[in-house]
Amino acid sequence: MEWGDKFRPLMTLAPTRMSGEKNLNNFSNEEVVRIVSPDDAALEHLCILLQQASEKSKSDQFWPETQLDLCAMAGVFGWFIPEEFGGANWATEDLVRGYLSLAEACLTTTFVITQRSAACRRIAMSENDLVKQQFLPGLATGQTFTTVGISHLTTSHRHIDPVLKATEVDGGYRVTGFSPWVTGGSKADFIVAGATLDDGREILFIVETSEHGVSAPDHQQLVALTGSYTGRVNLDDVFVAQSSVIGGPRESVLTGFGGGAGGFQTSALALGLSNAAIKLVEKQAGQRDWLSDGGDSLRQQHTELVEQLLSSARGNPVCTNEELRIGANSLVLRATQAALVAAKGAGYVTGHPAGRWCREALFFLVWSCPTAVSRAGLCELAGIE
Repeated sequence: MEWGDKFRPLMTLAPTRMSGEKNLNNFSNEEVVRIVSPDDAALEHLCILLQQASEKSKSDQFWPETQLDLCAMAGVFGWFIPEEFGGANWATEDLVRGYLSLAEACLTTTFVITQRSAACRRIAMSENDLVKQQFLPGLATGQTFTTVGISHLTTSHRHIDPVLKATEVDGGYRVTGFSPWVTGGSKADFIVAGATLDDGREILFIVETSEHGVSAPDHQQLVALTGSYTGRVNLDDVFVAQSSVIGGPRESVLTGFGGGAGGFQTSALALGLSNAAIKLVEKQAGQRDWLSDGGDSLRQQHTELVEQLLSSARGNPVCTNEELRIGANSLVLRATQAALVAAKGAGYVTGHPAGRWCREALFFLVWSCPTAVSRAGLCELAGIE
C-alpha cells in the first residue's frame, strides 16, 4: 500500500499545555494524517508512530506528550465530540475499534485518552449549553486538555465519608476535599469532577486548574502507566459557579452521564493489550512449535471476546458488561504472561515489552473495577469455580 495515496490535509494544531511542536521533531508533517474511520489505513499508520514514540520516550514512565500531539493531528480527539462543535462524533462501535488499535500501540496514551473522552462525553451530555459552547470546540481539535475526577463517586474511597464535599452558597457551591485518582491532573486545563452535599446529593461540575485552591501534588509512582500522571487533585474551598455545574444536585449524579465504573473502554483497552501480547506469542511460535497450541487458544479467546465487545457496542449484547470485563481481565493477565514465557529471559529484562505488558495487565485488576469483577478475578486466582 502506498501511504501517499491515502494522505489527506493535516489539521492545524496550536501548541498548548498538552501539545508542543518541539516534541514532533522526529516526525515530518507528511507522516500524520486525519483518520476518518476505524478502517482507515491512517489509523494503522498512527499506531506505528505511537509505538515508535512510546518506545523512545518510555511513555510508561513519562507523560506521553508526543503521542498525544500525534493523536491530535490525526483527529483522534474529534472522535468523541458532536459534529456541531467541530467533532466527528464516531459511533460507539467505531470508538471501540479505535481503542482496540490505540491500546495495542501504547496503553499509557490510550488510557489518558479514555479519561479525556470521559470528560468530553459528560460535557456533551449536559444540559448546560454554555459549557458545551465554551469547551467542546477546543477539545475537538486538541487545543485544550481535560480529564475526570469521579472515581470517588463510583469505586474509590466509597467505604468512608465523601472525600470531596460541596456546600451550597449564593451563586453556586464551595467545594473542599480531594479527588483521589485523576489522570493528567497537573497537565489539564480543566477537570470534570464530582462532589457530595451533606444531604447525599451529588453535583458534577467543571473546574479550571488555574482556579485558586486547585492543586495537583506529584503524581503517583505506579507499578505501570506512571506516565499517565495519575494521582490526587486537591480542591481547597474552591468556588464553583452555578454556570459551571453540568449535572445535579441529585442522588447518583452520574446516572444519565455515561454511568459509573466498567464501561466499554476498559474491556477494549484490555483486549488491545492482549492482542499485542498474543502477537508476540504467535511470532515466537514460528520458531518454536510448542508455543503454537497456546497461541492458537489465546487467539481464539481474543477473537470471541472482541466479537462480544463489538456486539455490545452495536446495541446487541450477548453477555453483560460485567461478564465481558471479567473475560477481558482474565485474558489480558494470561496473554501477557504467555508473552513473557515466549520471550524467555529476555522478556524479564527491563525495557522488553513483554515485562512491561505483564505490569500493565495488573492495572485492569484495579482500574474502574466493580465488586463483581474483582470477586470473579479473585476466584479465578484462587482456583474457585
